[in-house]
Amino acid sequence: MDNNLNALSDEKLIAEFQQTGNERAFEILVQRYKNPLTNYVFRFLGNYEACMDVVQETMIKFYRYKDNYSSVAKFSTWIYTIAGNLARTEYRRQKRRSFFSINDYGEEHKTYDIPDESYRPDIMTDSGIKDEIIQKALLKVKEVYREVVILRDVQGLSYEEISEITGLNEGTVKSRINRGRAQLQKLLKDIYNE
Repeated sequence: MDNNLNALSDEKLIAEFQQTGNERAFEILVQRYKNPLTNYVFRFLGNYEACMDVVQETMIKFYRYKDNYSSVAKFSTWIYTIAGNLARTEYRRQKRRSFFSINDYGEEHKTYDIPDESYRPDIMTDSGIKDEIIQKALLKVKEVYREVVILRDVQGLSYEEISEITGLNEGTVKSRINRGRAQLQKLLKDIYNE
């Protein structure tokens, strides 16, 4: 039976999970989407721990709100929408926290130690330094452009899927992707000139 489930499309698996409560269908979908969602969220947030929290929360929401999924949309669009909303919320929370955490509220000459996580072994890969530079550059791209560039160029989603995930029309998606790519290209020009 497990092999039969593995052969099903995402949409048939979610239908199986909705109709029968078969948790193996849920587990298969989690296996299919955990790594792509982790890649997407990490590229957006740039923080591994926050990324793992967002992906875990995405899977919890998927489990809890499985009946909210409608077969009108692709399952991938639905789950990326959940992850994207949670990632944007986390990004705004991080920005607020970092803004408030470095203010000293009147204490003069107070020193703060801010940890440098740029060379953590769990983030570094064989192509290490260039990946790190690309990730840092990606995090400097404006948030409104970064998300669509990641969805298109890293995740390989169609303009139509990105439009559904973000709630933007396709023209706006294409425009933001072009602007995001231009910003990224400008930031990365040193890498390509080596």
